[in-house]
Amino acid sequence: MIEPHGGKLINRIVSEQEKKRLKDKIFVMKSIKLNRRQVSDLEMIAIGAFSPLEGFMGKNDYENVLHNMRLSNNLVWPIPITLAVDKDQVKRFEIGEDISLLDEFGKVVGILHLKEVYSYDKELEAEKIYRTKDEKHPGVKAVYSQGDTLLGGEVTLLEKPKHIEFNKYYLTPQETRNIFKERGWKTVVGFQTRNPIHRAHEYIQKCALEIYDGLFLHPIVGETKSDDIPAEIRMRCYEVLIENYYPKERVVLSINPAYMRYAGPREAIFHAIVRKNYGCTHFIVGRDHAGVGNYYGPYDAQKIFLEFKPEELGIIPLFFENAFYCKKCSSMATLKTCPHSKEEWIFLSGTKVREMLQGEEIPPLEFTRPEVAKILIEGIKQKRVDYNI
Repeated sequence: MIEPHGGKLINRIVSEQEKKRLKDKIFVMKSIKLNRRQVSDLEMIAIGAFSPLEGFMGKNDYENVLHNMRLSNNLVWPIPITLAVDKDQVKRFEIGEDISLLDEFGKVVGILHLKEVYSYDKELEAEKIYRTKDEKHPGVKAVYSQGDTLLGGEVTLLEKPKHIEFNKYYLTPQETRNIFKERGWKTVVGFQTRNPIHRAHEYIQKCALEIYDGLFLHPIVGETKSDDIPAEIRMRCYEVLIENYYPKERVVLSINPAYMRYAGPREAIFHAIVRKNYGCTHFIVGRDHAGVGNYYGPYDAQKIFLEFKPEELGIIPLFFENAFYCKKCSSMATLKTCPHSKEEWIFLSGTKVREMLQGEEIPPLEFTRPEVAKILIEGIKQKRVDYNI
């Protein structure tokens, strides 16, 4: 089986014995209240999804990632995983002490073993990671709105989050690796989308299944943009599609609790590394993977993989064009396989699909399965009820 990034799958979840030892100490520790994204990062570090990270980055790793897309030990790593706080909070802390980490409800979820406190340049991070300083970019906006000081140090997670709404699909990297091993899969293709699955996705996934042993569907359920389809609806779409159109014994569906950063090319590398930690040998990279707006050029998310030697990443990217239905071919196709003109293609924009669904109009069969369209329409109707729209 493929090795985790850095050679070791990290586990920073506290043992029951250690939890008992910490029980009395936790409530006298100084504390930091985390936002949802920070809690998500804490979880992803602790379960090994962000291996080899064992905590929030220190200054050397942070600066190397910004400028070189590598950790200070030269291991490829494209996205900073940091804990930002306000300057006023920092005055209370001392290097070497343990700090309890609270979720948005005030519950203690983990511990930071504080090793470093350092300042950083928000605009520089925005420019390096997102290729723009425009605060309209959701990733840049998140950086600008967070604290001015970064805390570095190893973390301890007190217990895995429940993820009640997706409980049966919550699998850690160790658990997915065990499943792949039990099924005898030597090659596993990872696929991610923050959008509802449609026929183009299905076509790409099944092309991969023709060649490799198994398919790992791993949609992000951490926070995305406000106009993205909610995670619970996207998961129901996956369920109905697998039930009716996929060989179930060759597919594993699991949630990815991470947050989208919309960092385009850098995030494509990041997503590949995360799936490597979950046990994937291959990862599907779309034309505009993790993109938003017009901040990244066509195929930038694929081109960036050429900046690294294959052995540095360890996971093999699979590059796909945007797929569409060609009326003349009478099948799904891409620019690589279809010789016909655009007039023959059924290729709907996300905006057009949303308009059709809001009007309770089922998109054409060539674009989406009717079972999926029904779930999306019901989801939009329920959203109107919930928000009195």
